[in-house]
Amino acid sequence: MHTDSAPCNQLIRIVILALAILRPMDAKEYFVAPNGSDTALGTQATPFATIQRAQQSAEPGDTVLIRGGTYRMVAAQIAGRVGPYACVTLLDKSGTAEKRINYWAYADEQPVFDYSQVQPAGQRVTAFRIDASWVHLRGIEVIGVQVTIKTHTQSIGFDNAGSHNVYERLSVHDGMAIGFWIGAGANTLVVNCDAYRNYDSVSEGGRGGNTDGFGYHGKKGSIGNIFRGCRAWFNSDDGFDFINSDEVARIENCWAFYNGYSTSFASLGDGNGFKAGGESGRRVEQLPNPIPRHVVVGSVAVRNKVNGFYANHHPGGLEWTNNTSYKNRTNFNLRGRDPQDNRTVIPGRGHVLKNNLGFAGDVEVAELDAAASEVSANAFTLPVTITAEDFLGLDEADLGKPRKPNGDLPDVAFLHLAPGSDAIDRGVDVGRPFKGQAPDLGAFESGN
Repeated sequence: MHTDSAPCNQLIRIVILALAILRPMDAKEYFVAPNGSDTALGTQATPFATIQRAQQSAEPGDTVLIRGGTYRMVAAQIAGRVGPYACVTLLDKSGTAEKRINYWAYADEQPVFDYSQVQPAGQRVTAFRIDASWVHLRGIEVIGVQVTIKTHTQSIGFDNAGSHNVYERLSVHDGMAIGFWIGAGANTLVVNCDAYRNYDSVSEGGRGGNTDGFGYHGKKGSIGNIFRGCRAWFNSDDGFDFINSDEVARIENCWAFYNGYSTSFASLGDGNGFKAGGESGRRVEQLPNPIPRHVVVGSVAVRNKVNGFYANHHPGGLEWTNNTSYKNRTNFNLRGRDPQDNRTVIPGRGHVLKNNLGFAGDVEVAELDAAASEVSANAFTLPVTITAEDFLGLDEADLGKPRKPNGDLPDVAFLHLAPGSDAIDRGVDVGRPFKGQAPDLGAFESGN
């Protein structure tokens, strides 16, 4: 029997048209490649040459995919100047809470941006300046950022001034710049990023005193910023530096080692693993109110030149839980200042120290006013004996192993507790997951 299919086909066309109207437009993808051209279309077949050009086309919800290879940046590509900084790539177009703008390495490829030829006279260099909000950068490698000024100065790898941004699986190394810097902006996450072998050999006689791995100096309102799963090593000044900040920031599960040294262990800058506070550059009337209580949790400091974990003259307390410090000159230094004048150096007050583990430091804990702080279940306050036998491994080479494919820190034996260690089940509950009867001391829970 013959049936007329026209009504059925018409219904199908109506349904398809309705779905097309209801469905939001698909997000677009743009491509950047070392052999691209900024006059091209930005497709995979005809990519742009620069991220700066891709930003012009990208809208909220779009993704810029960056092909692998080396991008040799030149001074002619400087996109803008912010104060004393020459910003080579300046991202100032924001996404939204529902639709970020993504700048991601393509697939498993590795894009490397080389700034060794960007040397603007009399200016600081910023490789990536991000004034935008709701953007996500992932998988980018920055090398060779330069310093040209011989007086006090600094250059920066990634400089965040926007809010709600994500910096993931990025690295800044073998240059003269601070790796990552948050000077403004709220609720930004820096996750699984590395900053290493950065040394300013030009300014202030080549001391390298302004080259940290990660810096947070957030202005008032810069709340909710987090550094998680990051590593800093062989930076000529500090691994992490939070001096003179107005709001609280948080460090979670990060590693800092060999900071303050050259790769041959020549002495350079300050050399702290986690310089987690300090307001020493301010008069009393300039102190933030309230004074920020930065948080450092689950982190590891190894063989930094001076201090593993350092309060840096902070006039208020900081929070330190489940950290491990090994072979630093001082493993935990809680030095403070009297907030009444912000000048008088005193043992640190108001700190919270719980479940911390130190081993093999010249000094385990220094300049702590324990009676004026909340101190419990630390290796330096408990009747425990910590020796090399307490650990599954003490091979420092573990710290520099490659990350997992998803960017997470490598699985290592280094400083993990061995069965039978005095540090197992000796902590107090601070809200972190644990196995056994009580939390372990240090950054690594045994059995995980």
